[in-house]
Amino acid sequence: MPDFAADPLAMFRLDQRVAIVTGASSGLGTRFARVLHAAGAQVVVAARRLDRLDALAAELPNSLVVPCDVAVDADLERLTAATLERYGRIDILVNNAGISVNYPAEAEPIAEFRRVIDVNLNALFLLSQLVGRQMIEQGRGSIVNVASILGLVASAPIKQASYTASKGAVVNLTRELAVEWARRGVRVNAIAPGWFPSEMTEEMWTDEGSVNFITRNAPMARGGEEHELDGALLFLAGDASSYVTGQTIAVDGGWTAR
Repeated sequence: MPDFAADPLAMFRLDQRVAIVTGASSGLGTRFARVLHAAGAQVVVAARRLDRLDALAAELPNSLVVPCDVAVDADLERLTAATLERYGRIDILVNNAGISVNYPAEAEPIAEFRRVIDVNLNALFLLSQLVGRQMIEQGRGSIVNVASILGLVASAPIKQASYTASKGAVVNLTRELAVEWARRGVRVNAIAPGWFPSEMTEEMWTDEGSVNFITRNAPMARGGEEHELDGALLFLAGDASSYVTGQTIAVDGGWTAR
């Protein structure tokens, strides 16, 4: 490990590292891809919407576009293979893709519950497994799972039983993978964003009552701004967190500290 005393900011650089970002076609995923690229990484952007990926890749020299539905096992296998074929290694995986639905728990169709679990949890595990095998072989790697504060606390009065279940499972899966792989050079951590504007939360930010709910209950009295996840991402992705694994960092304006 380099001595960063002369330049502490160097530990946040990701030069020559290869990073996969799922759900990169919008919102937080697009931001994550841009930030990793700006820190020096060669970025693989994956999502279902090819037109958006192509537009993003045009901003990120030497990036790779891989159309991918994370709910399709073969797509995840193809994503891993395409990355290795292009770059020969995978250093960082950001498991960002996710979905949510809104139903009272007593009314949520079991098919919808299963669909959310499949995308938010099962796909995350399979891709972590596929990429983790390569990282173990390399003896080095960092997986950053995008969980949620709703994996740490209940969402009610917002009714999202399947989403909270999936994100709570991601938090503990993060711990398990971290401990299993800690002696093999692979670190696994998670970010738990609070209320941030994104495609998934768009309806909340256009509804006055929902905005009031956030500002009334968040200790910092506001939602997060897009750039406020950058630091946690760079910390967990690179050498700055070389002795950190199995942790979930809540970036939530104090929401989970109440």
